[in-house]
Amino acid sequence: MTWPVTDADLSKLGKTILKEAKGLVTGADVQYGEMTLTGPADKIVAALTYLRDGLGFHQLIDLCGVDYPEREKRFDVVYHLLSMTHNRRIRIKVQTDEDTAVPSIVGVFSAADWFEREAFDMYGIFFDGHPDLRRILTDYGFHGHPLRKDFPMTGYVEVRYDEELKRVVYEPVKSVEWRNWDFLSPWEGAERGFAALLPGDEKSRDEKSKS
Repeated sequence: MTWPVTDADLSKLGKTILKEAKGLVTGADVQYGEMTLTGPADKIVAALTYLRDGLGFHQLIDLCGVDYPEREKRFDVVYHLLSMTHNRRIRIKVQTDEDTAVPSIVGVFSAADWFEREAFDMYGIFFDGHPDLRRILTDYGFHGHPLRKDFPMTGYVEVRYDEELKRVVYEPVKSVEWRNWDFLSPWEGAERGFAALLPGDEKSRDEKSKS
């Protein structure tokens, strides 16, 4: 392919992948100059092995989850790959639910170890065959998965230091009233440094006019 890669080039690559992958990849879509592949979750290891060995996508840049709670299979697991030799990126997505584990790809990309643990911690996505699937970002005994869209904004427990016990204690979150915060900026000086004013700068002008 020539550089920069055009949408036509990516569409051609997608058709080639669909033909050669033989069921490992079932969809290819080009949007905004990027290629997105889809496939069955149970074949993700073979699909990524093909993309790595057959097409030169030798680096796993990221693995993340996306939550669509209205769907039966509420989670997308998204794998972002980079080819240094061809200077292009590609992503592949699979779907799963809360109970069905996705095969771990640590054997294909060792960097997936922590990425899969993060997806498990934040979304509750299970990865079958992972060598050490534990939480990685939340605290010990954390309840729930904070990036699920049905997770409460306040969480379930709060942490504080107890002076009597002389240790950190966990307690259920005490309900608090939601406040209507004023996020407009009262800062001065943007007019001198930037062509456009920051939101809230009208406050400083009003105060000057009063004085």
